[in-house]
Amino acid sequence: MTDDGAATAGRRAPGELENEVLAALWAAGAPATAGTVREQVTGDPAYTTVLTILSRLHDKGLVTRERAGRGYLYSPVRDEAGHAAAGMRALLERGSDRAAVLARFVSELGTEDEEILEQLLRGHKEG
Repeated sequence: MTDDGAATAGRRAPGELENEVLAALWAAGAPATAGTVREQVTGDPAYTTVLTILSRLHDKGLVTRERAGRGYLYSPVRDEAGHAAAGMRALLERGSDRAAVLARFVSELGTEDEEILEQLLRGHKEG
């Protein structure tokens, strides 16, 4: 038995296609059709697969859609940084000891990230 059966079968890891679809929408910089998104996703997924992923992302509140002819134009609700921050916040809220989670996170930051965080916190306190 392998450690990653999905990879050996040529399948994507869970959530990987959703992430690629979101990345395609961020890269587009404007509302995009499912066909446009499909062109940007690796592995040549079926058009219906991309439509399914876009529908799921819409149901999760991660993308908006507006009618355009017989189809839709899709847009991400947040930019990439906002999406990552929301994910980090959700993980933090799941922990039973927020202080411990934050302490571990900060202790594992590299020097450059630590300096950026310090600058951001100083700016937040001053503002």
